[in-house]
Amino acid sequence: MRSVRARAALGATLVVAVALAAAGLAVLLVLRGNLTDRAGLEAEVTAREVAGELALGATYAELDLDDDDHPVQVTDEEGRVVAVSKDLEAISGTGTAGVVRVSPAPAPGPGDDDDEDDGSDPPRSEVSSDSPDFTNGTATIDGEKADYRFAAVEVTTKEDVTLTVHAGAPLAAEQEAVNTVRTSMLTGLPVMLLVVAGVTWLVTRRALRPVEGIRRELAAITASEDLGRRVPEPDSRDEIARLARTTNETLTVLQASVDRQRRFVADASHELRSPIASLRTQLEVGAAHPELLDLPGAVTDTVRLQVLAADLLLLARLDAGERPGRTAVDLGALVREEVSQRTADRIAPQVSVADGPLEVAGSRGQLARVVGNLLDNAERHAERSVAVTVRAERDEVLVEVTDDGPGVPEAEQDRIFERFVRLDDARSRDDGGAGLGLAIARDVAARHGGTLTVGTAPSGGARFTLRLPLPGRERP
Repeated sequence: MRSVRARAALGATLVVAVALAAAGLAVLLVLRGNLTDRAGLEAEVTAREVAGELALGATYAELDLDDDDHPVQVTDEEGRVVAVSKDLEAISGTGTAGVVRVSPAPAPGPGDDDDEDDGSDPPRSEVSSDSPDFTNGTATIDGEKADYRFAAVEVTTKEDVTLTVHAGAPLAAEQEAVNTVRTSMLTGLPVMLLVVAGVTWLVTRRALRPVEGIRRELAAITASEDLGRRVPEPDSRDEIARLARTTNETLTVLQASVDRQRRFVADASHELRSPIASLRTQLEVGAAHPELLDLPGAVTDTVRLQVLAADLLLLARLDAGERPGRTAVDLGALVREEVSQRTADRIAPQVSVADGPLEVAGSRGQLARVVGNLLDNAERHAERSVAVTVRAERDEVLVEVTDDGPGVPEAEQDRIFERFVRLDDARSRDDGGAGLGLAIARDVAARHGGTLTVGTAPSGGARFTLRLPLPGRERP
């Protein structure tokens, strides 16, 4: 069953069916119990009436046992039947199946030893006040057999004889009522389940209609590959509306990612075209005229291609979600090492490393790339000085790189971290770089749980601040 509507309708129908069955069974049990208790009360009233007559001294022949709806059987202590309704032909459920009266033993006469006056009080007749015993059984009256609820009441006569009066009340009304209710339930249950299934189907269909619209639009987007389209958003505030909004947000992010990837590929192709074309020209000239081969220029273009290829490879790994290692890296020693290798730079950076814990967890190679990119950028724009400061601040290690160049306009301080963005487009590509250094630096900082920002140095130039958390203090 692949349809959500069908599964919802079936599930709701099953739940309602179980609930109605349980409720119906409970109603039947309560109804049967109440009617049975009522029949027992009728039987108890009849039994106590007969027991009252016996307690008042009525003989067995004087008992009023003509009620055909309430059969009566009176037994003595030995279980012998001493009185019975006249039309009772058979009985069960009272403990004694006899329906024929047995003559009781004669009462003691005045001259018997047992009747001698011994000075004791005469026997007192009474009806037991205890709750009667109830049983279910059958009785046949005038050839008709029926079910009855019997009540047994004990009575002590004036002759100190203990008798048990069994009186019954018919259960026909109880059985008829229970059967009527059961039939009504069995008849109405299928109708009720059909109504529940139909209503659930219609309600679910209406509720899922926006989902079908979302599905169709996504299928159209997939077929057309047009990420500029959006799925319809319902006016409601339910889960489906939130699903539509989340889907559109996902499409927006996906579109931005695809656009960024396309720009990246286009910009990378554009950046690669220039050194490749230059290198090819030099090689072709060298092949035709060896004496004119510009070997240093060819080497420079080759190095530029190598650097650009390495940058593109690193960006691809970062975009793929590559996580840096967890090696302990001393940023103070790393900065000193990077500066010591830059002997041929136009401006020698001034390094200041503070005391204290300066170790962070991460990839030494990637962090060295960040420091190197910041130094390259500072040297490119500085006029006379470049300074690097490393210090600890609360739970972070800060690396600040400043220069005395023109600085970065405030409106451009976020844009310079975008890929292939250069604020010095008037310069040659060879001097200005490909515009990937700062983008790589910020991505690496983010992968290490840190940040890279730019501001204005006291000298008016640019100040780049790299913040990396100390081990164990990384952001969640």
